[in-house]
Amino acid sequence: MDVTLLGTGAPAGLPRPDCPCAVCADSTGARARAATALLVDGTLLIDLTPGPALAAARAGQSLHGVRQVLLSHPQDGPALEVPPGLPAPVRVPDGQELVLISGHRVEAVALDTPGTGYAVTGPDGQRLLYLPPGASPAGARDTETPYDTVLLDVLGRPEALAKLRGTQAVGATTDVLAVHIDHTQPPGAELHRRLAAAGARAVADGTSLSAGDFRDVPDVPRRTLVLGGARSGKSAEAERRLAAFPEVLYVATGGSRDGDHEWAARIGAHRERRPATWRTAETCDLVPLLAEPAGPPLLIDCLALWLTHTMDAVDAWSDEAWVRGAERELGERVGELVAAVRATGRTVVAVSNEVGAGIVPATAAGRRFRDALGQLNAAVAAECEHVLLVVAGHALPLRGAREPFQG
Repeated sequence: MDVTLLGTGAPAGLPRPDCPCAVCADSTGARARAATALLVDGTLLIDLTPGPALAAARAGQSLHGVRQVLLSHPQDGPALEVPPGLPAPVRVPDGQELVLISGHRVEAVALDTPGTGYAVTGPDGQRLLYLPPGASPAGARDTETPYDTVLLDVLGRPEALAKLRGTQAVGATTDVLAVHIDHTQPPGAELHRRLAAAGARAVADGTSLSAGDFRDVPDVPRRTLVLGGARSGKSAEAERRLAAFPEVLYVATGGSRDGDHEWAARIGAHRERRPATWRTAETCDLVPLLAEPAGPPLLIDCLALWLTHTMDAVDAWSDEAWVRGAERELGERVGELVAAVRATGRTVVAVSNEVGAGIVPATAAGRRFRDALGQLNAAVAAECEHVLLVVAGHALPLRGAREPFQG
């Protein structure tokens, strides 16, 4: 089953008309995207957008063979003009199925937003799923076999991709393509980096591909360390890297502080933005979790607080205790954690503070913590396939940043 993406952008296109934002300013030339529309095997057109005949011609395709036009979401603005020779566009009621003369079968998939998703099975048995902008399947229905290709709003609704993974609709060999790309999402290399972290990719308008072609499925890093300063966005970056995966275990090492309302507010803000399907474990006992042979991905936030707890446990803040064995005991516990990160079979995203680039602490204990955290970060980073430094909300790859898929 061959698919041509006549457009890959949001309904208003990218750049949006008369929008002065930085993303729209950067989305010119090859980075411009028309509203998303799919041409399947030259016979099925999903979503009628402005200028479909011209878009098809630019992609080296023709609309002369189209026998069915389907709409997936309400069309805002003036009515779209149907090019001569195309059948009138229709929306298929949820749960109903169309069988085209070409041998394609189309099932309408119910969504949690106004609109309709379409599951298409080609004459060759290959299967694709297309979801309209901002949509997720309404129910959780297990799938016997994963789709070959899935097209959806990956960054706008990462939980939709998580749901599809949870029901086996998206598997290890599914080609996940991001469409409906809008100016709320970063442009250029940053877009492709975020998609690759979710196991997805984006392509340019006019791209043709074959469903079931698995060569371009991105490899999701198994171990990632996200570093950054205070309020740099490092926790949000870590959460974003796992937002498209179900059943994540969020390991919070911060604990609680009696009477500290500001700390409680911080913890509450973190908890509120986590997906509802994630579980939380408040613990600093990380080694047993990493040693478990199987389980959902771990998001550990953060190693700096783990180090604080560990220094408390061995009395490493005391100068006297430090020289009498606390230094050795702290080193042993750090070594155990680093070894567990090296040996783990689970997907792990760990967060840590990057310190030491500013004022030198005034106390020996403060300098001890700064040095120990720098050494811990370096040791854990050495065991991770991917290391990121977040500065002012922008993630800079330090390790494992192979060239992302462009489009």
